[in-house]
Amino acid sequence: MLFIEELWELQFFDYFRSKTQVFLGLFLQSISDSMVTANCKSADLETCRNDAAAFTLKFVAIASILIAGIVGVAIPLVGKHRRFLRTDGSLFVAAKAFAAGVILATGFVHMLSGGSKALNDSCLPEYPWSKFPFAGFFAMVAALLTLLVDFMGTQYYERKQGLTRTTEDQGRVGSVDAVSESGIVPVVDNKERNGKVFGEEEGGGMHIVGMHAHAAHHRHSHPHGQDACEGLVIVKDQAHGHGHGHGQGHGHGHSHGFGDGDEENGVRHVVVSQVLELGIVSHSIIIGISLGVSNSPCTIRPLIAALSFHQFFEGFALGGCISQAQFNTSSAALMACFFAITTPLGIGIGTGIASVYNPYSAGALIVEGVLDSMSAGILVYMALVDLIAADFLSKRMSCNFRLQVVSYFMLFFGAGLMSLLAIWA
Repeated sequence: MLFIEELWELQFFDYFRSKTQVFLGLFLQSISDSMVTANCKSADLETCRNDAAAFTLKFVAIASILIAGIVGVAIPLVGKHRRFLRTDGSLFVAAKAFAAGVILATGFVHMLSGGSKALNDSCLPEYPWSKFPFAGFFAMVAALLTLLVDFMGTQYYERKQGLTRTTEDQGRVGSVDAVSESGIVPVVDNKERNGKVFGEEEGGGMHIVGMHAHAAHHRHSHPHGQDACEGLVIVKDQAHGHGHGHGQGHGHGHSHGFGDGDEENGVRHVVVSQVLELGIVSHSIIIGISLGVSNSPCTIRPLIAALSFHQFFEGFALGGCISQAQFNTSSAALMACFFAITTPLGIGIGTGIASVYNPYSAGALIVEGVLDSMSAGILVYMALVDLIAADFLSKRMSCNFRLQVVSYFMLFFGAGLMSLLAIWA
């Protein structure tokens, strides 16, 4: 009896596998055929075609988008030393909420709809493109992959930080025990012998490992609930005014608000800044190439304003995350420059291949639709999980009703304004 059951299972498995292989073969063959046979053209775009005017507008677009990106990403990085633009200030939180709304609308209204439009174009064969919602599927896959990268990055930095902190703590405990036998307990200063803050990298930056070690080195117990909200004002006043001591022998003035001082937030800021940059760079190249291959001034003109606006606030959100992660100056500058040049670089690539690239071909529509949909999934995940939820579900937000009202208003205003731009671009 067992032999018959096993034989039946094997036969069923072979049947299922053969049917799956046949289906995948037909599916891939239909996609391959659709990419080489169909060729669509837009009469509206052809009537507005002007190669010379489009070429000039592309240089205007490169300059405008580059300046917008540089200014947007530089404001949080340069302004973090100014009181009104500090990353723990209310103005920064409200501006970041507006930027998160812009990014969220970009994903849902611009990228996802663009991907769906390309994959459901009438020139593509009905099978398989009209038989399955590929745009939403690719967006979901991209969001899940972003979650995986986010999780693995967080685990990596936490593990790296934990190993380093354990080594540092063991070394410190050993040195204290050695001198405690004489009855003298040394006072641990904020500076090591080489003059650097505990956990500081070469060059003055705070790596995530050093940042967490520094937080563990000066760990305190803080109240929770309503007492925590009441204690937040006292602690921040102490930090901004004169610092507060950790004993009779020394003191220092770092803040213990509900943000940058938390160990968990340190890891999150590093991972968020890197994953956010990855997502922004991927879709910036795509939209840059899309603008670059166009020879229609009717298409390029509204895109210049929309992409400049979008690039500015994307840069502001990314610059804020980089600033909160406390990278050293060279790393922060490299990440900022890499972000600022991606869209102009995509425009340059698109301009270079415009003479040989056919944006009306089925293959171009499929590639554009898939990449737009995946970019939408990445942007939606980053906006909801790492920007909106991280700030709006924080203790700091729940303890400040006025900040809640302003932040929600800015979030909806940013999303609504970016959505409104879809009328023209």
